[in-house]
Amino acid sequence: MASRNKKRAAAGLLVTAAAAAIFIMIVLGNFRWLILTNPDTGAEYGRFPVRVGSSFSVTFIHSVNKYPLTDYYEIRRDGIYVTKTKYANFGAGVQTELDEGESLSYDASDGSMIVSGFNRRMDRLIYIVGTVSDHTLTIGGRREISLRGLCGRNAKVLFTSRKLTGD
Repeated sequence: MASRNKKRAAAGLLVTAAAAAIFIMIVLGNFRWLILTNPDTGAEYGRFPVRVGSSFSVTFIHSVNKYPLTDYYEIRRDGIYVTKTKYANFGAGVQTELDEGESLSYDASDGSMIVSGFNRRMDRLIYIVGTVSDHTLTIGGRREISLRGLCGRNAKVLFTSRKLTGD
């Protein structure tokens, strides 16, 4: 009986410590919301918990180039930063020259081009969801969300990041 009580006490202490750790991380600002809204009306489409330093991407078929393109972003304490873009083919509407600090590499798995080194804060990150093809939001490389399903065709979507607390 005493052994069972010790196990319960240890489990209770572990749960309390975990709750305290999560509370401290929230208070210190390590967790944020990735918020998707309509920039014209302010209506919220959705919000997703993310950590400072985590990444997300948006993949779509480029309307002019007609090939898949993925833009990659990182959540930082002071906002959302574009870090790289990946595309399958050169053509109208995609980057053809590198700016200072940027580099071009190739994905060994599919041969697509990756331009990286942007490190640019995106104060007004807006996408218009496709009518012919979907835009897919991928959070942390795992969770995929159809923006067409979440927001609708032709929807304008503003991406912002805010602390979990104080909203």
